[in-house]
Amino acid sequence: MQVQSRARPGRRGRSRRQPMAEINVTPFVDVMLVLLIIFMVAAPLLTVGVPVNLPETAANAVAAEPEEPLTISLPAQGALRLMEDEVDEAALVSRLRELAAGRNSTRIYLRADGAIPYARVVQLMGALNAGGFNDIVLVTDTGGPRMDG
Repeated sequence: MQVQSRARPGRRGRSRRQPMAEINVTPFVDVMLVLLIIFMVAAPLLTVGVPVNLPETAANAVAAEPEEPLTISLPAQGALRLMEDEVDEAALVSRLRELAAGRNSTRIYLRADGAIPYARVVQLMGALNAGGFNDIVLVTDTGGPRMDG
């Protein structure tokens, strides 16, 4: 009695697999979507973290600049803040002059709480001007009343 092996025709020994010619993009798309969600959540947290109740206006947005924007915040309660650092008002002008010497732009963003008296905001603007920043941008929230009728 003879035993016949059942080998498939055309195949000998080990099977040889051909490399896949197409690229599987599903993992790439999954990673990109996760990164997109992470950046969408993290982007609002990157703004200056001083809580200020900004007044609302109907003004247009200011164009972006190449340098990191310099921000000064004047909250209703609390100390004056230059970016994230608390600044003493007596040393503000000298600190601004140091910063102005190392920057290309003389633009500074002023975030003043809506409850702050106008005289206090104007005094701060005078100090900013004395410190070398004469391009002062007043930061507001959108959605305020339009005065064109």
